[in-house]
Amino acid sequence: MIRRFRRCGHGPGAISPEDQAVVDQFRAMLAAVRNPEPWTPGRAQDVAVRIGPFIERAHPRPGDDHGPDMIAVALVHPDTPHAAAYLHGHQLGYTDRGWLRCETIAILGTWQPAYAMLTHAAANLPLPDDVGMDPAHYGVHVEARRADGTGHTLLRLGPYTQTWLASRAADRLNTELEGRAATVTPGFIVTAKHAPFNVSGHESYADPHVADVAALMADAVAGMNP
Repeated sequence: MIRRFRRCGHGPGAISPEDQAVVDQFRAMLAAVRNPEPWTPGRAQDVAVRIGPFIERAHPRPGDDHGPDMIAVALVHPDTPHAAAYLHGHQLGYTDRGWLRCETIAILGTWQPAYAMLTHAAANLPLPDDVGMDPAHYGVHVEARRADGTGHTLLRLGPYTQTWLASRAADRLNTELEGRAATVTPGFIVTAKHAPFNVSGHESYADPHVADVAALMADAVAGMNP
């Protein structure tokens, strides 16, 4: 929250140290907004992300910050890791969001303390219910599509906790399908792709960590070819 200040009267003299600190903080914030520090994927740096008219601090999930278009982050109180910040963050909804999917275009740059005055926490406001980011769980969908784009999903796998794990699983399935995608089932092209994990539809997913994925896919394809 930006603190208002004023000098008494119009007389000469330096402003108080407290007011000078506020002025310096405000100038630092303006400089940070005008000249953000570039964010580099893969360096595990906290980032500044836009949430509506506010700027928030976001901590990338280890191993899942390579981008280039999407990373996984957790929104954190600007004064993290102090205990008081955790308690205040809990009150304002920072700690119950979990990992979120963050488009890299929403990243202003590397987090700088000067951004703190632009957060919901500084204004003592709770984070909105919709922060514009979906939960960062991932899945793999094996889809059968006709030439006109119609079709259906043969198999859903998940959840994967990191985007690169889901991408790797999809690549492996596509490698197995390579050269056979158009002949696995007549009239359809069968491909695997990573996608957001639909938490509400979790029962339709097979756990890739306990199941034989190749066998599941074979059964799914067989079901299309009675």
